Amino acid sequence: MAAQPVIAVGGIMHESNTFSPTPTDLSLFRVQRGQEIIARWGAARHEMSGFITGAEQFSFTLYPTLMAGAIPAGTVTAYAFETLVSELLDSLKNGPPLDGMLLALHGAMVSENYPDADGEIVRRVRETLGPDMPLVVTHDYHANISQQMIDHSNALVIYKTNPHIDQPRCGSHAAEILSRVIKGEVRPVQVIVKPPLLLNIIHHNTSAEPMSSIMEAAREVEQQPGILAANVAAGFQYADVEEMGPSVVVVVDGDEALAQRETERLAAMVWDAREQMAFKLPDAADGVRMALESEQMPVVLVETGDNIGGGSAGDATFILVELLRQNADGWLVVMSDPEAVTACTQAGIGATVTLNIGGKRDNLHGEPVSVTGRVKVLHDGKYIETETRHGGERYRDQGLTAVLEMPHDTPESANVIVLTSLREPPFSLNQLLSLGVQPQLKRIIVVKAAVAFRAAYQPIAGRIIEVDTPGLTAVNPARFNYRHVRRPLWGLDDINV
Repeated sequence: MAAQPVIAVGGIMHESNTFSPTPTDLSLFRVQRGQEIIARWGAARHEMSGFITGAEQFSFTLYPTLMAGAIPAGTVTAYAFETLVSELLDSLKNGPPLDGMLLALHGAMVSENYPDADGEIVRRVRETLGPDMPLVVTHDYHANISQQMIDHSNALVIYKTNPHIDQPRCGSHAAEILSRVIKGEVRPVQVIVKPPLLLNIIHHNTSAEPMSSIMEAAREVEQQPGILAANVAAGFQYADVEEMGPSVVVVVDGDEALAQRETERLAAMVWDAREQMAFKLPDAADGVRMALESEQMPVVLVETGDNIGGGSAGDATFILVELLRQNADGWLVVMSDPEAVTACTQAGIGATVTLNIGGKRDNLHGEPVSVTGRVKVLHDGKYIETETRHGGERYRDQGLTAVLEMPHDTPESANVIVLTSLREPPFSLNQLLSLGVQPQLKRIIVVKAAVAFRAAYQPIAGRIIEVDTPGLTAVNPARFNYRHVRRPLWGLDDINV
């Protein structure tokens, strides 16, 4: 009986906001090695989970190397990048003889020394594995993809959903392609086309037009004979690098002309949809006013300029100021403020405290706001997500957390502020339910996000209002000074090509 192929699995994942003044250093990465990878990701909803289940489905023996990831923030330091990549490569050099590798990368990582950090990782992995070793790579839907990535991998497979709920499928799809390459059934050829536009993040929702039709077209392409993968990546507009923007990558079995034709067809669909991607959102004052006038509750106000999942601070106060100024009640705000959490902890449950919250991480997200409330809950911040949600993680941690309640006539009308020690994107309702907070009973919920929150919040929302606020993830590109992206780009420049 022939031995099973030995497949290395690993990854280094980060979405880097190059406009952020806060670098991402090594201490911010959560790292698993060897069997720790299986323990953490085996029951999750991530592409690594798909790699793991793919091993059984396609009869692989897994060799887990290193898996590292950090919450989106600023550029990755050179030390962190070199340390993690060196460890990944050492594990490949010192491991068993391999038949292939599955590599999970975000696709929008930027390091101090490599603007195309993911492409540099793939280049080094290819150099380590050798020119003939099959290498299949997965990417996030928000990837900024380079030609280097295409040149040094056999196939690229990208999520097709935002919020990202197909990550396990993406991983198992990559495992299937790798299996077929190892068996000699297919010879992947891939082509990339990058339409010259900035696809604004506010339009990245794959359940709404224009992206829903484009992603459906990609799925239809993938069903054609000879097509191994049809990918559309929306890009990540907060990385000021040459590759920023959407990409279409089609992987086929041997037929480069077919790959070129289908890639150009999908890319034309992205370009032709640009007029549907016009930018127009209310500011904080109008957003709160609209929420108070709404008869559909709860109203979710999306503080787009403070999108934690895009690398922002998590402590913007622009909408909070308006909630207080307009005398709103029944609202819920989550704020990252470790100093305020410490003050609540020192005061203890039941104590009434007056705190200056938010606006502390930098000077881009508003001024601190004075609030008075009762410390209702203190919690270690750890919770479990069992559903398929954006990000794919099962075990989550927002650090020591305090719930501050500002009493009103009824529990439903009370204003609630959740103060976290760590920045935690609003990908899971269990972030709140684990604290005894019932968001579905509130009149207004503020989420610091763009699109990814929808998998969790859309089922309970009466209405969703996206708000144009300042910050590191402001959705209006006119708020940023781009210096390194290729120009011209529709959305930044007035072009019709």
